[in-house]
Amino acid sequence: MSVETPEQLEGLRRAGAAVAATLREVRRHVRPGATTAQLDAIAAATLRRHGARSAPRLVYGFPGHICISVGDVAVHGIPGPRRLRAGEIATIDVTAERDGYFADAAVTVPVGTVAPRARRLLGASRAALTRALAMARAGTTLDALGRAVQSEVERRGFTVLGELGGHGIGRTIHEAPSVPNVPGAPGTLADGMVIAVEPIIADGDTLCVEERDGWTIRTAGGTLAAHSEHTIVVRDGAPLVLTA
Repeated sequence: MSVETPEQLEGLRRAGAAVAATLREVRRHVRPGATTAQLDAIAAATLRRHGARSAPRLVYGFPGHICISVGDVAVHGIPGPRRLRAGEIATIDVTAERDGYFADAAVTVPVGTVAPRARRLLGASRAALTRALAMARAGTTLDALGRAVQSEVERRGFTVLGELGGHGIGRTIHEAPSVPNVPGAPGTLADGMVIAVEPIIADGDTLCVEERDGWTIRTAGGTLAAHSEHTIVVRDGAPLVLTA
């Protein structure tokens, strides 16, 4: 969507605040021994307290309130009885609907102490998002945005999962335009455009495979994946980050 009124912006801010609060609360409980189902229950309770609903559950019938992707799972991991183990990394991906507006954000976090290479992967994911946000202003082409993400990730010794990327958002989860993390996409960012910017990267893989459950997407070679995401409103200057 494109923001045209103060009322729309306030609706998006409220949805973004619900996402940010849920990410913070779930992240506090990521530790060895916690199950992904327990984290999902915490997310559900936090969303309710903020008057929000799980958007993947609402729109697509996802079998959880949030996506929790561990290890080589890049996106759409289903919460369940799996216990987190020390040394793993886990992505918490929250998309919320509140009063008809949608926002989306994700972060990959360590479970206890992780290997140096895994720490660098998390850092590369965050750095790629930071660079993308710095460029995400009216007049920037999607080609340039994708090129910047890919170059930042590869400069740090990692790879982009080019099949996965960001998207427009606002009145539902996925809207136009697609926001790839690699160059080549047509289109230009415009003032007021609402998008989810989300570098999704791996330690060597560039391709993904989908599990038989129809949701879980892993790296093709089983390498670790990391994911950083914010929902923003594009402006002439620096973007407004709704999920900070």
